[in-house]
Amino acid sequence: MGLDEGAILEQRRGVMLEQRRGAIAQIETYAQQSASLLLYQSVLTNDIGQAFIALLNALMEGDSIRCAIAYGRWFSALASCGYSWQHHLIKQMLISDNAFSQRVQSIPPQQLTAQLPPSLSAAAQHDLAILKSLYQLPTEQLGQWMQQVCGKDAPPAMQLKDESDLPFTFVTTADWATGLSELADYYAHYGVGIFGQYPAFRWQAGRLVGIAHPDPIRLHELAAYDHPKQQLIENTEALLRGYRAQNVLLYGSRGAGKSSLVKALLNEFGPLGLRLIEVPKADLYNLPQIVEPLSRVPQKFIIFVDDLSFEEDDEAFKALKVVLEGGVTARPQNVVVYATSNRRHLIREFFDDRPKPKDAEEIQAWDTVQEKLSFSDRFGLTLTFTPADQPTYLAIVRELADQAKLTIDVEHLEWRARQWATRHNGRSGRTARQFVDFLMAEQHGSAD
Repeated sequence: MGLDEGAILEQRRGVMLEQRRGAIAQIETYAQQSASLLLYQSVLTNDIGQAFIALLNALMEGDSIRCAIAYGRWFSALASCGYSWQHHLIKQMLISDNAFSQRVQSIPPQQLTAQLPPSLSAAAQHDLAILKSLYQLPTEQLGQWMQQVCGKDAPPAMQLKDESDLPFTFVTTADWATGLSELADYYAHYGVGIFGQYPAFRWQAGRLVGIAHPDPIRLHELAAYDHPKQQLIENTEALLRGYRAQNVLLYGSRGAGKSSLVKALLNEFGPLGLRLIEVPKADLYNLPQIVEPLSRVPQKFIIFVDDLSFEEDDEAFKALKVVLEGGVTARPQNVVVYATSNRRHLIREFFDDRPKPKDAEEIQAWDTVQEKLSFSDRFGLTLTFTPADQPTYLAIVRELADQAKLTIDVEHLEWRARQWATRHNGRSGRTARQFVDFLMAEQHGSAD
C-alpha cells in the first residue's frame, strides 16, 4: 500500500470517527432530553416510547448487535400502531394524565394565566420544548446513526403518512410554549387519561376498561317511542349543562330498544363530554368504588345497568340503593344511573313474601313488601316502553327500511314484516331490525 493510499485510509477513518463522535453527541442530547421531562413522562412510557429510549441507549453504547435488535423493536412497535412517530407523540400528549392536564380542566380559558401556578406553567413549557425536539426528529436520522455508530448499512426508515387532523396549530410554530392555551382547551373539552382516550367503558375485573369501538347506533335510527326518547334526551342535556339530572329507569317489553337508546346518547353527546360506563349487575356492589373518583373530573357520566332485577337479599340491591339515594357522601352531580329492565318492580316478589297471620318472624312484614315494591320509585324518572302494536311495528319497519334504502314495495314490505313477526319473536323494534337486516342481506345477495 502506498503512502498516499495509507493517508487516504487514515483520513477516512478520521472522518468516520468524527462522524461517530458527532452522532453519539446528538444521541446523548436526545437521551438527556427524554429523561428530563417533568410532567409528560407518560408520552415515553408506552411500548413505542420505551423502544425509542432503548434504541438511544444501545446507540450510545455502540454495540452493533444490540443496536440492530433495538432498532428492530422500535420499527416493529411503530409499524404496529399505524401512526407516524410525530403523530404518535401528539396522541400521547393528548391523553397524558399529569398535574398540568388535570389542573387546567377546571380553569376557565380566560383565567388560565391568573389561576395556573407559575411553576406548573413553567414545567409544561419546559416539556413542550423537549417534545418539539423529539417531534422534529426524522425517523431517517435513526437509521443514519446506526450507520455512523455501528458501521453498518442504514436500515429502512419507517415511513408512515403524517395525518393532517391534529387538533393543534402550535405544532407548526417555532415556539411550542405558545401552545399552553390550546392544550388547556383540549383537556377541558375532551378530558385526559382514560377518559380522554375512550368514550365508553365497562367495569371488568375491578377496573374500568376502555371500549375503543362502542355500538355506533344513532338516535335518528331509532323509530317510535318518541315521548320517552325525548324525555331521556332532555334529562341527558340537563346533565351536560351541569344540573342535577334524574336517575332513569327504562322499563318495558323486550326488544323495544331501551338499551339501544342509552347507547345512542353516547354517540350524540360524546363530543360534548358525555361518557358511558357499563356495569354488569353482578358488579353493582362496586358502584361506590366506581362513582367516587368520577366527581374529580369534568366529564359527565352515565352508569349504564342493562336488564336490571334483583333476587332476595341481593348485595347489589343495597349498593345501587346507596348510589341512587346518596349516603354520607352525596352523589356526584356529574353522574347518573340509567337502568333498563323488563320488570316494573325490580325485586322479585313471591306470594310467600306476603305476611300471613301465622308468621311471627317479622312484626312489620308489610314494610318489607313495600320496600321491595318501591325500589323503582328511587329512580327520579321512569320511562315506559309499551309492547309494539301492529301499526307501531310496521312504522318501525318502514323507517328502518327507508334508512337502509331498500328497494321494495311498501305493501309487500309490510306483508313480509307481518310474516316475519309471526314466525320469529313477535312485534318489537328488535324484530323489525332483524327483519330489515335480513332484507338487506337478501337484496345484496341477489345483486351479487
